[in-house]
Amino acid sequence: MTELEFKRVTILGAGTMGAGIAQVCAQAGARVCLCDVSDEFLERGLSGIRAFLDKGVARGKLSAKGAEATFGRIESSTDKAAAAEGAELIIEAVPENLDLKRSVFAELAKAASDAAVLASNTSSLSLAKVFAGIEPAARCVGTHFFNPPPIMPLLEIVRPAAASSQVIARLLRFAAQIGKQAILVKDSPGFATSRLGVCLGLEAIRMVEAGVASPEDIDKAMELGYRHPMGPLRLTDLVGLDVRMAIADYLRHELDSPAFEVPELMREMVAQGKLGKKSGQGFYPW
Repeated sequence: MTELEFKRVTILGAGTMGAGIAQVCAQAGARVCLCDVSDEFLERGLSGIRAFLDKGVARGKLSAKGAEATFGRIESSTDKAAAAEGAELIIEAVPENLDLKRSVFAELAKAASDAAVLASNTSSLSLAKVFAGIEPAARCVGTHFFNPPPIMPLLEIVRPAAASSQVIARLLRFAAQIGKQAILVKDSPGFATSRLGVCLGLEAIRMVEAGVASPEDIDKAMELGYRHPMGPLRLTDLVGLDVRMAIADYLRHELDSPAFEVPELMREMVAQGKLGKKSGQGFYPW
């Protein structure tokens, strides 16, 4: 069996994405430290991992012994410096806020070994800005996982200009070891996935706004006509209208393209608290 490329992995942020990434790495055999600012957040994240593993056992996709072994490889901490010590790969999965991410990496860079690879799970933010001032810059990359990480097969590896070829090669090997299919893109606003996905979602909202068709029929058109597994409006509900609106505003500014202009309907829905699945109502009732 090939030796795991990163045997000790630290995940910053125990939300849906961070907990899911922790589970994926632990299932592949890595020792994982899941870190967040409070025990409450950690307990919620660990409970989510346990529930996901239990569901896998119930469906026959995972053995009870395998689930226990996976959970046993995950520890937790509220101390970022302690969590970073000894880690070979550190993945940040905190909220999509540039200042927050920069402050997290400023702390991590002091605590982690210079050999540790530092990765951001950002879906659209400029990695050059996220990692500004972090040395050595050759170890800084983007690892964009998809929700939910234990199920979605794609891993978008984003390469800043200063990232080394050796680090990229290691991440590509690790992606395969944790069961992901990787794509490699350069550090550009929205990368490949968010740029295309958000653009499609915004146009679908404009079509609803203009009365072209119902959300259900627009989604059905893409699912049946273009073989998309999920329509753009249902996907927007799952991601969160507020999250997608923030990404769209960012891309509108960075790319100076009217394709990312946020429709008035979207702004109205967000203002009314219709954020999608997490609020119980978006383009669909949940």
